Amino acid sequence: MMKKIFTIFLALTMVVGLLAGCGKKNDAETGEADSDKLKVVTTIFPEYDWVKDILGDKAESTDLTMLLNSGVDLHSYQPTADDIVKISDCDLFVYVGGESDGWVESVLKNADNKNVKVINLLNVLGDSAKTEETVEGMQEAEHAHDHSKEVSTFEDHEVQDRSLSDWAGSWQSAYPFALDGTLDDAFAAMAEEGEMTADEYKTYYQKGYKTDITNIDIEGDHIAFTYEDGKKVGSDYKYIGYYVQNWSTGTKAAMYRFEAIDRTSGAPVCIEFNDHMIESAAPEHFHIRMSNESFDAIVDPENSWPTFFPADMTGEELCEHMEGHGHAHEEEADEHVWLSLKNAKTLVAAIADALQELDPDNKSTYAANAAAYIEKLSALDGAYQSAVDGAARKTVLFGDRFPFRYLVDDYGLSYYAAFAGCSAESEASFETVSFLAKKVDELGLPCVLTIEGKNHKLTETIVQSTAAKNQKVLTMDSMQSTTAKDVANGTTYLSVMEQNLGVLKEALD
Repeated sequence: MMKKIFTIFLALTMVVGLLAGCGKKNDAETGEADSDKLKVVTTIFPEYDWVKDILGDKAESTDLTMLLNSGVDLHSYQPTADDIVKISDCDLFVYVGGESDGWVESVLKNADNKNVKVINLLNVLGDSAKTEETVEGMQEAEHAHDHSKEVSTFEDHEVQDRSLSDWAGSWQSAYPFALDGTLDDAFAAMAEEGEMTADEYKTYYQKGYKTDITNIDIEGDHIAFTYEDGKKVGSDYKYIGYYVQNWSTGTKAAMYRFEAIDRTSGAPVCIEFNDHMIESAAPEHFHIRMSNESFDAIVDPENSWPTFFPADMTGEELCEHMEGHGHAHEEEADEHVWLSLKNAKTLVAAIADALQELDPDNKSTYAANAAAYIEKLSALDGAYQSAVDGAARKTVLFGDRFPFRYLVDDYGLSYYAAFAGCSAESEASFETVSFLAKKVDELGLPCVLTIEGKNHKLTETIVQSTAAKNQKVLTMDSMQSTTAKDVANGTTYLSVMEQNLGVLKEALD
């Protein structure tokens, strides 16, 4: 997301000098009539096709743009300077509104036309919008800093040995930040979703973080400790092994233990690291506990967990980190709203209303076109329901991303999939492949589904991992990569949804 924001910043910088003169140049080149054209910009193909159907014969006299027209999907799209100029000068802008469209706010803020009508599909749906979900067997997306390796429940035999190099670097204690108010915003955020007040969280973390060590530096087998009085001590350490700690909450932690080789150095003799991981990884932070007597003498590990973050991390960055990880993560909206025919009816009506307000002279035409189109959507919606009602099976399985949650929920279907709809992953683990293959066997599924694209290797691997190895690989089109060429060749939203119905029938047969 930071890369995308930086790209938008550069594009906006380029656009600032262009906007004022751009409109005059176009008027001079194309004539006065063109400046009076209704200008509509859509991000993705379904929006574009809906607008075109509502416009009907008026589409030819409308400046209608589909930004994502080259095959790049919503999740990786970055607007060009030309795209931003089009949005800045349009009368109606239609976009999905999820995390992938995080760039929109800054573009609209700098828009030349301050009266542009904006339709955010997720906002139109309101409470009907869904969030991304992880179902049984689905591989969770990888995140930076090995978050995906963080665990709180596991089997003891899954724990792997680790070396001190996992924690190499310079680290600072979080305790001073908990004392001086730097983390107060994080505690307030925790209180919004947690069971304690902000002050109670502050007290809890001050107690847990408490330590007289301010900095820890780890290089090779050596650990150096700096104390709040300025004292510095250090020693080489040897790995002793790990201990599985069972907490009162029912969760677990792997405590990685190291012992000082130089017991006369003044450095803690027995130390153990815990960073919520059970295999080699580079942590964002770690908890460290210690004793000069023995590991068994470490005092109250459940309520004392001195915590260290990278030494170059600012207090503000540490606070932001805790806001994201010290409480439940905010759920991400499922952006694939167009894959529900029921949603489509609501969204088409909203677009039609906006067009009627912008062009009242053609209000009756837009209203009639929208009503006719909604009838077609309703008819296809009914065909989907009839197909599901008469199907032998009620479960689909995707060896791919799964953007069809809205569709399966509409008709009461169950599903399994390798990845969530917005996942950027393409490589599945052995466990994911094995789980999905066994589900195909268990449910007797005749097909394994995939989404549009050239690479269906994962789906084929799942088929080859089943007992029968003879399931069909069928493709459902999520319309995330529809191109201008496809449009020119006659592809429409309804035609794609009709094709998807045919595939669904075969998969449920």
